[in-house]
Amino acid sequence: MKKLSLMAVLAWILLLGMNIAAIAQDGIVDARGSWTIYSRNIDNGAMVTKHVQIHQGGNQIWGYFEGPNQSGPIHGVVNGHHIEFSTQTRNVLTFRGQINGSGMSGMYGIHGQHAEWSAVRQ
Repeated sequence: MKKLSLMAVLAWILLLGMNIAAIAQDGIVDARGSWTIYSRNIDNGAMVTKHVQIHQGGNQIWGYFEGPNQSGPIHGVVNGHHIEFSTQTRNVLTFRGQINGSGMSGMYGIHGQHAEWSAVRQ
């Protein structure tokens, strides 16, 4: 059996690493777009409509949030089908959930309390 040179082994490892990085990059779900969020009000359980515009570069997301009581920038990440972002507003809202095609859903939190949310891409 032929012995591989150190250079051949290093080249193979480098190529393997590049392929793994490409596969990982391809696994990131596209969260870009205008979304309408439907959530339960933590205080009274009423349904509330909010809007978020998401921009994406790799797994980083940013954009703008508009709710009934406050509006402002957002920042967050997408890992596979999981999304997490927070508003940069007076009272910070943190949304965590899963992206499934043209929808997403999960839980959001404010001041240590949590409620369900879902969203539809426009």
